[in-house]
Amino acid sequence: MSRREAFLDTSVGERRGVILLDGRPERLLIERDGDSPALRLGARSVARVRTVEAAFAAAFLDLPDGAEAMLPLRADAPRPVRGAAVEVEIRGEARRGKLATAWLLGEASGDPRLTGAGPALEEELKALAKVDTMQIGAAARDAADEAEAEALAAVHPLPGGGSLAIEPTRALTAIDIDTGERTGGDSKRVARAANLAAVTSAARLLRLKGIGGLIVIDLAGRGHDANAILSAIRTAFGPDNPGVAIGPISRFGTVELTLPRRRAPVLERLLGPAGGLTAQSGALRLARMLEREGRTSPGGRLTAACAPAVAEAFKPLAPRMTDRLGARFALEDRPGWPTDRLEVTAR
Repeated sequence: MSRREAFLDTSVGERRGVILLDGRPERLLIERDGDSPALRLGARSVARVRTVEAAFAAAFLDLPDGAEAMLPLRADAPRPVRGAAVEVEIRGEARRGKLATAWLLGEASGDPRLTGAGPALEEELKALAKVDTMQIGAAARDAADEAEAEALAAVHPLPGGGSLAIEPTRALTAIDIDTGERTGGDSKRVARAANLAAVTSAARLLRLKGIGGLIVIDLAGRGHDANAILSAIRTAFGPDNPGVAIGPISRFGTVELTLPRRRAPVLERLLGPAGGLTAQSGALRLARMLEREGRTSPGGRLTAACAPAVAEAFKPLAPRMTDRLGARFALEDRPGWPTDRLEVTAR
């Protein structure tokens, strides 16, 4: 039987919630200072209808504090009118180039305002992991760092050999299964074992990365056992329901499925459009590095070096780091450094 554990890591400017499934990261939930409460999954607000676009079957909403969302319009429901006040709930967080998705709860009155915060991070973790308690402290920091590293990886080893590559694109997410040097009988048996292992790993990794939408899995080998593979897919992606749709295995050896989009993808939270760490992500990671080095060298003077953009993003965190460490650290910006090059030294 699968076992899930929950962890909550709290650092300056950020909280990271992690769920482990049989010891491996399954979910990484990131909450940062400055996140809009109105755009959090499950948040309820009174919104103002800015425009109604019949061609897109959608209305665009103004939420509290300048936030925006899109409201899909149902064919069998009355359409709101421009300027109307409505109460909505966020059902899908914003993604790069896409607004958050809202669900219409009913008519309202007054200016845009938050009427109900989404569930707290602790509540989400307990509900997803089905546990009553969670671990904090050093164990949570290690679990969050491991989850972040695995979420950022593109190629993942499979149990028993072979690998799984997950590559998001604008249109879909492609998953490639490679048997590698996997052994265990004839090629058909090897491919079947790799495909079944990959399906289970892919479900966990997609949840970890926060990826939804159209998924295309390129199975290894030929002549697939459709009943076994589709049954494994239904079981592996069961925790993502409601909203999972699975297609048949095509004659090209691929399986298409769609997953509901709920949270913002982890890669978009951590990385910029060019693929490197955002300046904010680098600053938050640098803060954790300073904390770690500060514990290792309780009386040492600390020097943190980073790219100028990361140094700029670190400035709002500096007073809180001083509260934690004292005035014993200095920040040096290094022109030409990428945002993911971070160094902390003690003397």
